[in-house]
Parts: sequence; structure tokens; C-alpha cells
Amino acid sequence: MPQERSVKQPRSPRVIVAAVIITGGRVLACERSSPPEAAGRWEFPGGKVEAGESDQQALARECVEELGVRVEVGDRVGPDVPLAHGRAVLRVFAVRLLGGDQPRALEHRSMRWLAADELDSVPWLPADQPIVAELPGLLLGEGLS
Repeated sequence: MPQERSVKQPRSPRVIVAAVIITGGRVLACERSSPPEAAGRWEFPGGKVEAGESDQQALARECVEELGVRVEVGDRVGPDVPLAHGRAVLRVFAVRLLGGDQPRALEHRSMRWLAADELDSVPWLPADQPIVAELPGLLLGEGLS
């Protein structure tokens, strides 16, 4: 009897979610403190989607953990951004702060609210740069839900 070969199924990429929080025509940017190769670079807050979570659930959890805020997750911002040679993908969503919550840098070195003309004032992580490119029109019109 011939032996069957097992065919390896391609793994789905790991999903990383991030939040674009816009208030008063400014977007929240967070400065990484680790790992060493990312320290001092800026990003949108977020993290990994865990098993059993939707993208939206993961992002709401990450905003509580990283910023101490409750959020309502809205529409996508920009396309999926491939990471780690295709082993992961970044998905960014517009989020709205709830209940007067104000973000705090619980896991980041610092935070800044950036206007459209200040987006180039910080060194963004490469993965976040395609999203930054989408922001000027959104910031000027606050066209996020």
C-alpha cells in the first residue's frame, strides 16, 4: 500500500491590530520603549489578536492594556500591511474614546497628539508608515467613524 504524503497547509499570517485615535484634528502616536530595535520609534497602539478574539475585540483589549482607555472600534484605515516576511499582517482601525477616557502611556515611553503638519516630526516604525500616509486627509476632515 503506497504511503500518503502529508501536505503542509500554509499557515494564516498572525494578525496585529492597531488603533488610530483622532481627537480635535490630532492623532495619538506612541513611542516604543522596547524591544531595543524598535525603542524610540513611534507607532499606533495595539497588539496581537489572540485565539478566539475578533480583530475588534483584540483592539479594544489592547487599548485598555496599553492606554487605560475604553474604545469603540470603527472602520478600517488603509490596507493590510504585511509584516515579518508575510508571517504577520497589520490591520489598523479608527477608534473613538468612550466615557471621557484619556489615554495614558502605560506600556510606551511617551505619547504625543500629532496634527497633520506634525506627522513627519517623529520616526515612525516602517509598518505604520503606510497608515501615516493615509492620515492627512482624515485629520483635516476628521472623516473617521
